[in-house]
Formats: sequence, C-alpha cells, structure tokens
Amino acid sequence: MRTRSLLLSSIALFAVRQSALAAGHQPLPAADDAAPVTAHARTHAASRHAANVTPTAGAKNTPTRNTPARHKAEALESRATESVAVTGRQLTGRDAEQAVSKAIMRQYVPGTSAYKMLDRTPGVSFTSTDPFGIDSFGANLYVRGFFMNQMGVTVDGVPLNDQTYQSVSGMSLASAIIPDDIQSMRMSQGAGSVELPSTNTLGGTIQIGSSDPEDKRGGKVSQSFGSYGSYRTYVRLDSGKLNPTGTKFYTSYARTDEGMWMGSGDQFMQQVDAKLVQPINERSRMSAFFNWSSLAQWNYPDTSIGILKNLGWRTPHLYPNYGLAYGIANGTSALPAGYGNVPGIDGSNIAMYDGGQAETNYMGGLHFDLALTDHLTWNTTIYGHSQTGYYSYTDSDDPSPNGAPFSEEVWQNRQERYGLDTSLRYKWGRHTFEGGVWYENNNQQAGLFNYQQPLLGQGAPLKAVGPYDVYGPAFLEGYNFQWTTNVMQFHLQDSIQLAQGLTLHAGFKSMTATTSGGAQYNNADWTGADALPNGSLTASQAFLPHVNLDWHINRHHEIYVDVAENMRAYEVSAYGVANSVYSVQDQATFQAQKKSLEPSKAWVYLGGYRYTSKYLQANATVYHASLIHPILAAAVGSLTNPVSQVIDFGHISMTGANGDITVTPIDGLSISNNLSYNKGTYDRNVDTVGGYYALAGKNIVNYPAWMYKAAIAYSWKDMTAHFDANYYSRRYYSFMNDTSIGGYWLANAGAQYRFGKLSVLKDVTASFNVYNLFNTKYISMMGENDNPAVGDYQSMERGAVREFFGTISASF
Repeated sequence: MRTRSLLLSSIALFAVRQSALAAGHQPLPAADDAAPVTAHARTHAASRHAANVTPTAGAKNTPTRNTPARHKAEALESRATESVAVTGRQLTGRDAEQAVSKAIMRQYVPGTSAYKMLDRTPGVSFTSTDPFGIDSFGANLYVRGFFMNQMGVTVDGVPLNDQTYQSVSGMSLASAIIPDDIQSMRMSQGAGSVELPSTNTLGGTIQIGSSDPEDKRGGKVSQSFGSYGSYRTYVRLDSGKLNPTGTKFYTSYARTDEGMWMGSGDQFMQQVDAKLVQPINERSRMSAFFNWSSLAQWNYPDTSIGILKNLGWRTPHLYPNYGLAYGIANGTSALPAGYGNVPGIDGSNIAMYDGGQAETNYMGGLHFDLALTDHLTWNTTIYGHSQTGYYSYTDSDDPSPNGAPFSEEVWQNRQERYGLDTSLRYKWGRHTFEGGVWYENNNQQAGLFNYQQPLLGQGAPLKAVGPYDVYGPAFLEGYNFQWTTNVMQFHLQDSIQLAQGLTLHAGFKSMTATTSGGAQYNNADWTGADALPNGSLTASQAFLPHVNLDWHINRHHEIYVDVAENMRAYEVSAYGVANSVYSVQDQATFQAQKKSLEPSKAWVYLGGYRYTSKYLQANATVYHASLIHPILAAAVGSLTNPVSQVIDFGHISMTGANGDITVTPIDGLSISNNLSYNKGTYDRNVDTVGGYYALAGKNIVNYPAWMYKAAIAYSWKDMTAHFDANYYSRRYYSFMNDTSIGGYWLANAGAQYRFGKLSVLKDVTASFNVYNLFNTKYISMMGENDNPAVGDYQSMERGAVREFFGTISASF
C-alpha cells in the first residue's frame, strides 16, 4: 500500500509545524515589495475556495497527496427587508436597502463579474487574478467577513448554492447569467430574508434578476478589445411584442477570451441566455429562462511569501515548454534559476507544467407570478441545473504507463439539480402574510482519474482544458463518489405596518438537508484506506427566526434594525481535505466524527441609519455576527503519514461598522466615499491530534480589517468619466497571525462618449477603461489551498496587472 502525502489544510497545518512552513515567519512586506510566482502548491487539495477561511473557510474538495494542489427571482420584487441593491436607482435607499445606479454598472467593461460591481459597496471585498473576475479558481468574495460559500445567492429565483471552485453543490454566478443581461442586483446588509432558497446562507443574501425582453423588436451588440490579446463579444436580439397578449422574448450570446498576463494559455468562456415573458391578464405573468455556459481556462499558479521574496512577481507555469517540464520531471533538466532556493518549498512544485479547468452548465426554468385575487398572489419557480466539470494539473507522482515522467490528473465532477420554490402572499389590512416551501434534489458525482501524457517528441501534450483521452482512456482511477442530496425549506413571515412609516417584519424558516451516499469505488493502493466514507448526514433546524424593524422618520431620515439566525447544510466533497465529513481518510473516521458534529449556524445583528436628500445620501450600519459550530477540515500528522479529521471550530465573532456617503454638488458630478471596519476573531483554542494551538483572540484570515473606497464620476452632455480607488488593509495569512500580506491601493479609471444615432444604429457608444491604473502589485486570492497554522505556504495568487480595454456598442 502506498501512502500519499496530504494537503495540510486550514487547521491542517496546525499539526505540522514546519516542513513546508519553515519558509519563514515574517509577515510579507507591503505587496509592492515582494515577488510572487507560480506553481500549484503540491497538495492534492483541488481546493475549492471554501478554504478561504473566514468564519467557516476550510479545506477544499480534493484528494490529499503531496502533489501540486490543483486549484481545485423571481421578478425580483424584493420580499427581502434589508438589502443592498444594484439597480437603476440613484444612491438612495428604501427600507434597509442601498442602491447603486445603473450608470455605475455601465462604468465597467462589458462582461465584468457582477461580484466586482458589488465591490463598490461598503464591507465587500472582491479580488481576482483576471480583470473580468471570471476565473473561478482565482476569484473570491467576502461580505462583512463572510466568504462567498456562506452567502445565499439566486438568479431569477434559482438558488446557486455553493459557488466555490469545483463544487458539486452549486453553480458559479459567472456561469449563471451574462452580465449584460442583469437588470437588478440586491445584497442584504444583514443575514437575509427567510424566503430566499439556499443551502448555505449564513452571512447574507445576494439576489440577481435578469432584464425582461424589450417591447419593441431590436437588438444590441458590443465589441471589446483589451490587453494581452483579450476580446469580448456580446449580441442580443429582442423579438418585441409578438401578439396582443404581449408575448415577447430575447436571446443573447457572449464570448469572452482573456489573454493571460503571465505565462501562456487563455481564459475562454461563452454563454447563451434566453428569456420569454407571457403576461397573463393585467396583474399576472409567466416567464421562462435558459442559460448555457462553457468555459475552458488555464489557471494562474499558486505562490507563497517565500516565492514572492525570492523569485519575483512573474514566474509562470512552464506551458507550452513541454520539453523543459519533461526534463525536470525525469531529472535530466535543471530547475530554473532560484527555484530550488525557496525555503520550505520543493522547486518542482513551482516548476509546474500547467493546470486548468473545463466546465459546461445548463440551467433553465419557469417562473409564475399570479394574482389570484386582489389580496392573494402566488409565486412559483421551477428549475433545473446540470453541470459537468474537469479540473486538472500535471502530476509527476503518477508517471504515464508509456514511460512519460508525468500524467494529467483530472477531477471529474457532475451534478444534476432540480427544484421547486413556491409561496403565497396575502395582504390583509396592515398585515402582509407570506409563506412557502422550497424543495431541491441534487444527484452528485466526483471522481479522480489520470490520463497518459506522450513521450517527448511523440505527440502533442495534453492540454489542461482537455480533451484528456487523446492517448487512451484513464489508466488510473483513484476513487469515485456518488451522493444524493435532498433539501426542504419552509418559511412563514408577516409584515406589519405599525404606524405611518414604521414597519415590522417577523418570520422564521425551517430547513432540513440530507445527503446520502459516498464512495462507490476506492483504489486502496492510491488512497491507502480499506474503505472510504459512505453514509448519510442530516442538517436540520425547525426554527430559524428573522426580525426586521424599519422606521422612515420622514422623507430624509430612516432607521432600521435586523436580527436573524441562519444554518447551512453540510458540505459535500470527495476524499481529501475539505469542510466535509465525506473527505476524511476512511469509513471508520467518518462514522466516528459525524456523531459529534453539528451544522454551522450564525446569528447576525444589524442596526443602521440612512439620510437621503437631493445633494447628499449617507448610510451607516453597525453589526455583530456570531458563527457557531463552523466546521473546518484538518489534516494532521506528518506529510508521509497523515491523519484527516473534521474540527468543530466552536465559535467565531465578528463586529464591525460600515459608512457610506455620496454628494452630488452640481448636476453630473458625483463623489462617494465609504469606510468599513471588521474585527473578526476566533474565540476558542484548538486541540488537534497534532498539537494544541492558542487560537482564541487571533484575527480571522484573508479578510482586511479596514477598507476605504472612493469614487468620482462626472457627466457632461454625451461624455462621462470616472475614477475609483480602493484601499484594503493588511490581511492575516496564518491562523496564528505570524504572517500577513500588506495593505494596498487598487485604482481604475474610464471614459465614455455617446454618439447617439448613426444611420440604422442607435445609442452608439465608445468607452475606454483602465484596470489597475497604477499597476499595483498585490495578492488577490489567499488560502485557495488553505491557510497555514503558522509561517508560510504555497496558497496565494497574484492579482491582475494593469490592463486597457476599449469597447464599441450599439443598439438597433
């Protein structure tokens, strides 16, 4: 039996104090002083970004071996009561909402991730390795300290659930909708309302709504060109009203091809959206929606503090230099200069050949918004989602049978989700009662396979994005897992108008999520275990309350308070290190650990004040969040004899404040500033098999305590210009806070000119944008392969460099 090394994830490294950690315990100087590089940390943690440990971050899905860690509404009439909205309104508020104008959306390069637009709001931190923010391995979102896999997210009422890299329980927002087709975006300032369907709501909710088809026949087209050979095309056709009943539809297509600013390869994605709307009488309607997406992306390499200090900011994957990678793997070629001198890291882990991902998604459904009587409405969403994903890297631990010194290791995931979300709303006097049920069934599969690479000079190497079976089917299967997850959620709430301008929202939800299944195949020689986890897990809570009080004192002043408790379902991931009990080392450990674990829960308390006038809009909130039973995966023991366990982290506290002010002193000029503070700490010490760690009082990792954001925009006649700059303070890297990443500024600028009508074209517009205006060197992703307990680890990625984009758009 051969025992594989294990990714020491999250708390994982708690048990291994040195080896890979010896690289040094000094904090990283401000990002501008360091020098990152590449190579996927040699650890099979095809880490899904759950590892970005904030409250519950933890290990990602994937096997655990000492090999390169492969990166691994409805109509949106909000039923929510406290949310931040990215809509067409000016920066004003209603209830506990904050709005960002549609004009701000248009300031971004077409195709930019919706999450990047949310980064304008207080308390939100979004960073990515690419300027569009569509690289799912290199993008991460935090909201008031909560990571993206702790936020409930929907598109047209369809729950996206877990959006982390390589998830078998959800869908990335970047794949779910073309950004050009987004009409509204709302983010809760508190824990979110009870009616939103999601398996992983802890810290809040984000609701995305697509635009409706236009009443008149026509279309839109835009073409963007950018640095490093990037280009992006978008085309949309609207049918207009087809008959007296108002039937109308649109279909759109987007193609994004981002050139990589470091190394070779590209990040390609194409999507199709379609939507049909059928009015039913005057107050009801039915809509059908569909989305298809396909991506093929080479990923940027992992770096570390040691790599940053010793090798510089550009040390890409070796692709397409197959000969050099081949020679390094079989020992006939030397490592590039300096690669062997990074403390605590094997130079071959930096000299990776390639890594990437290929994924295809189909999502569609029907939504009914029916007015049954003058007082009773019925809303229903029926949906389905199918996903097939391949996540790969070049694996030198498993040579190809033909004699090539490495092979292509591929995690193959599949899922099929079907669901129904239905609710009734009844208005009676000062009350509006609303209740409903959400059900979802998900069939999930995750396996690991190795494919043969060619001998040098005897064929083209396999690409990280496939196809992988060019030289035959997989010669090695490590494992195969299959599960079925069923989720049922019920909610009931009442909105009571206590007095003029004073409204109380009170309700609760009940949720039960059960996952059954596990390992269907186990290669004992590969895993080192006689049996892998198989069984059932249930997360259930009968009463999860939510109370919101909103008081419009007058037309200028508003006060609101929001309190809620949330719970998330257990995560599902295969053998390796992840926040899942199914990822532990064997069946005996699974049975033992699931008896003592409880699902993660969170209490979130929020209070806020808003002022609105013609020249000034201001908003201030204070909040406290208590995260109870956050579950993190831990790999403890030595690198050659690891032991996996899942740890209940006990309690994490976060207390913070957000302030936002926008002034419009003259027509066309807008100046905004916002400031955020978050004090997040681990509240209990951790005692693992490998040692005791005094973690109580240590700051949460990966999230900045302070953020400051400033923006100015000016419009004059048909021209607009804008500039924005964000500051992110120091982020702690190790759990014991002895290593950290320095704070940095990131600025962007752009200008737009509207030519209007030219011949048959309307709204002809030209725009120019600069991302990372001052070419700041900074770290975007942290913890993609999990965070170290102390010291350094190869689990960071550099943010995108300065890039320029030009766009021409028109409608017809």
